[in-house]
Amino acid sequence: MPRDAEEPEAGHLDGYAGIDEIVDGEDPAYTAGGGSGAGVGGVGQLGDNLALGPVPDVPAGEDTHELDDQGTDELPEENGPEARAQLRAVEAELNQRWPETKIAPSLDRVRTLCNLLGDPQTTYPVLHVAGTNGKGSTARMIDALLTRMGVRTGRYTSPHLQLVTERIAVDGMPISAARYVATYRDVEPFVTMVDGASEVPMSKFEVLTGMAFAAFADAPAEAVVLETGLGGTWDATNVADAQVAVITPIDVDHTEYLGSDLAGIAGEKAGIIKPGSVAVLAEQDPAALRVLLERAVEVDAVVARAGSEFAVLRREIAVGGQLLTLQGLGGVYDDVFLPLHGKHQADNAALALAAVEAFFGAGKDRQLVVEAVREAFAGMNNPGRLERLRAAPAIMVDAAHNPHGARALAATVAEEFSFRKLVAVVGVLTDKDARGILDALEPVVSEVVVTQPRSPRALPVLELEQLATSVFGEERVVAAATLDAAVETAVGLVETSDDPEEPLSGGGVLITGSVVTAGEARTLFGKEPE
Repeated sequence: MPRDAEEPEAGHLDGYAGIDEIVDGEDPAYTAGGGSGAGVGGVGQLGDNLALGPVPDVPAGEDTHELDDQGTDELPEENGPEARAQLRAVEAELNQRWPETKIAPSLDRVRTLCNLLGDPQTTYPVLHVAGTNGKGSTARMIDALLTRMGVRTGRYTSPHLQLVTERIAVDGMPISAARYVATYRDVEPFVTMVDGASEVPMSKFEVLTGMAFAAFADAPAEAVVLETGLGGTWDATNVADAQVAVITPIDVDHTEYLGSDLAGIAGEKAGIIKPGSVAVLAEQDPAALRVLLERAVEVDAVVARAGSEFAVLRREIAVGGQLLTLQGLGGVYDDVFLPLHGKHQADNAALALAAVEAFFGAGKDRQLVVEAVREAFAGMNNPGRLERLRAAPAIMVDAAHNPHGARALAATVAEEFSFRKLVAVVGVLTDKDARGILDALEPVVSEVVVTQPRSPRALPVLELEQLATSVFGEERVVAAATLDAAVETAVGLVETSDDPEEPLSGGGVLITGSVVTAGEARTLFGKEPE
């Protein structure tokens, strides 16, 4: 508990522009938008196109936009065999470009593309999320909260778990394969123009970022949540100027690109904090926090810090998740059920809530509608984050891909689960700290089955086996060439015992080590992309 268990005050944000008027409406969530004059305090109004109340149901065919939600029955051709074949062809083209793991310190190419497209990233307000871990979860939570407040959202995240269309979401759902292909074909001529004028062609991530900006403008989105791909200052998403910059916990990762100095990494992430914006900061190492605060002072940004202006006041483990009491910028939100596991997810929830409060101009004694916040969090779904894929034995998947994430995963398993025996299935990419991941998992798992996910960047299984043996000991390590074989082996280990008197129930399998491994596991168990 921050401040020696005292509740943090939200009074530091009194400088926010106030809500002009509260317009009566049938749904109290309307008030969360602050009526017709809502905006981010201190950085101006959000524009006349902001939907502040609940979005009414409009019968299909009656003045609906082609991307509007017209029911759960999706048109077959939108994700049908032909659309999927075209998607594969587009991906084959894009994969000829620089991969996401190859970056250059320049925004010139993506900025030129956006300019040719008419700067779509300027047509909607932006909430920008950077950090080392928790970016995707926090972005999804922000999206869910905004959607519940009646705002039409766009969300751009990376990497994807199973299908590239997951990266570009409108109203909380991935765009269809057909829409992805159409968007690419729309921007393709302009990409060709940029390529022709550049010494280095556009990278795949730069093209995808331009596609996302265009898709959100076409929707049209009323607020967009952007997750940085790598770093911040030189990330392609940073051509957008965010009204709210959200920084999740910063740790050492991507050392070959960002280095191993925490302050240097923080400096790169801090680049998303723009002049006059609101910076919402998760709890940070002092060295990282100092850099972030210096950037905020430099650009005259308002700062809200976890443990000071907002916090998790109370957290109770509950069936299927956790029950939270959150201190927001505008007051206390109690009885908030979050159907996700782990203290880190509670921290992400507090961060997301503060970001949305800042977006709507909330301040001391001006909070969002509590019931609307509860509904948004209660409906959260976060694929690949300690997600249960099967029961008896329980098979769970988590996309932890660095030591910081693996430590959070291990702490959650130790605190919230009581497995008789837990076997980990681990597949890691070559540019990750595989030993650090294994060290974090070792105290909470009985045995480990190492494998190699289907990625050209995957660490060879023999190398991972050697690392695992040095951490777990030879008798606790098994190797399997493929993920399906590894899962089958792990289930066999869980369902056997040297003690004939020991019951075989209560065992579990935990699949982790990389986003690629998590996505492959979801596909293996028949989960649809989300």
